[in-house]
Amino acid sequence: MKSRLYAGVATLALMAGGASAQDLIIEPGTEGFNWESFEAFAEAHDFSGQTVTISGPWLQPDQTFLRNAMAYFEAATGATVEYSGSDSFEQDIVISIQANSAPNIAVFPQPGLAADMAARGALAPLGQETADWMVENYAAGQSWVDLGTFPNPDGEEEMFGFFYKVDVKSLVWYSPEAFDEMGYEIPGTMEDLLALSQQIVDDGGTPWCIGLGSGAATGWPATDWVEDIMLRLHAPELYDQWITNELPFNSPEVIEAIETFGVFAQTEGWAQGGPQAVATTDFRDSPGGLFQIPPDCYMHKQASFIPAFFPEGSEFGFDYDFFYFPAFAEKDLGEPVMGAGTQFAITDDSEATRGLIEFLKTPIAHEVWMAQSGFLTPHSGVNLDVFSDDSFRAMNEILLDATTFRFDASDVMPGEIGAGAFWTGMVDFVTGTPAEEVANTVQDRWDSMR
Repeated sequence: MKSRLYAGVATLALMAGGASAQDLIIEPGTEGFNWESFEAFAEAHDFSGQTVTISGPWLQPDQTFLRNAMAYFEAATGATVEYSGSDSFEQDIVISIQANSAPNIAVFPQPGLAADMAARGALAPLGQETADWMVENYAAGQSWVDLGTFPNPDGEEEMFGFFYKVDVKSLVWYSPEAFDEMGYEIPGTMEDLLALSQQIVDDGGTPWCIGLGSGAATGWPATDWVEDIMLRLHAPELYDQWITNELPFNSPEVIEAIETFGVFAQTEGWAQGGPQAVATTDFRDSPGGLFQIPPDCYMHKQASFIPAFFPEGSEFGFDYDFFYFPAFAEKDLGEPVMGAGTQFAITDDSEATRGLIEFLKTPIAHEVWMAQSGFLTPHSGVNLDVFSDDSFRAMNEILLDATTFRFDASDVMPGEIGAGAFWTGMVDFVTGTPAEEVANTVQDRWDSMR
C-alpha cells in the first residue's frame, strides 16, 4: 500500500506542468518526511495551468530554497509558481500595489508594513478557519494568529498573514569545553543565569561578551536584550502595549527592563572590557572571546545568525553551543521566545493562491526547506529529524517549546523610535545615562511624532 502511495506521488511529479521529477530535491517516499499528508493534499487539489506569483525579500540562497519547496506544490497541483526577490521589497510591493500590478502573494518580513497594506484594503483575509488551524497546529499558535491579524479598512480585525520561516533571538551562546572545564551547568531559570554570572566572576572569569557596535545602527543589540527581558518580567500584553506606546516608553515596567539589562552590561566584572567596551565593540567581533584559551568570556546573547561570525571551522556541539535565554521562575510567565519571521499575505486573490496557503499547512512545505538550510518553523507536525543541521534542530525545539512568541519590538515600532531613539538611548544608558532619563528621551521623541 505504501509503495503504491509513493508511486502515485512520483507520478504526480512527472506529470505536473510546473515541475519534473528531477526538480524535487527529496524523492517522494524518502523516509522521515510526511508524504501521506502531501498525497492527501495532492488528491484534493488540481490547479493545472494556473500560475501563482510571489514577491518577497529573499535573495540567494533563500530564493532557491523556497523554489525547491514550492516545486512540491507544483508537483501536487499542476500549478506553476513564480518567485521574484528584491532587497528593496518594502518599497517595491507598495509601488506594485498602487499600480494594480501586485503579485498573488507578498512575503512581508515585518508586521508593520503588512498592517499598513491591510488597512488600505490591499490584502485578502485568510479566514477564521486558517486562524483556528494555526492555533491548533503552531506552537504558541495564538501568538502567530495575533501577529498576522490587523484591522481591515473598516477597522475590523482579521487574519491576513500566514507565518512561514521564523528566526529566534532568545539564545545564549557558549563554549561547551569551557563550561565543562569549570563545571558550569546550563541555567534553567533567569535566577540561575544571574547566579552563574556571579559565580564566573567569583571564579576569576568574565561571564559576558557584549558588543553594541554596528556602524550607523549601533545600539540595536541592546534593544534585543531589553525586549527579551520585557517578556520575562511582564505579561506579553504589556509588551504589545509597549510596541504601540499605549504603555509609555518611560513607564516603570520599561525602565525596569532597561535596568535589568544593565545588570549584565554594567555590573563590575560581568562584561568583557566594561561598559565602554560594550558600547564600542562591534557586534560581529563581540563573540570572539568565547573561543580564546582561556576564554575572555563564557556567554554571548545573540540571534541564530551569529555563528556566521564565529572563527572559521568552528563546529557546533564542540566549539560552541547555545541554550534558551531563560525566564524568571518567580514570574511564572511560561517560556516566551522573541524573534522575527516572514508572513505570506494574499495581494491578488485566486483559486491557486488559496491552494498555496493550504499547502503551507502541510508538513512537507516546511520539511523540504528544513532539510536544506536556514529554516525554523513553529509547525508542531513536522519531523525534526529531517533537519540537515543539528543546531537548527535544537533551535527549533526551543521554538516548539515556546508558550508565547513575540516579534522583535524595535522592528515594529515606528522607525524614528525602533531604529533611532531606542538604539542611541541604549548606548547612552550603557555609558552612564540613567535608565529613567533614557526612557524619558525616547518618550519625548515619540510624543513629538504625534
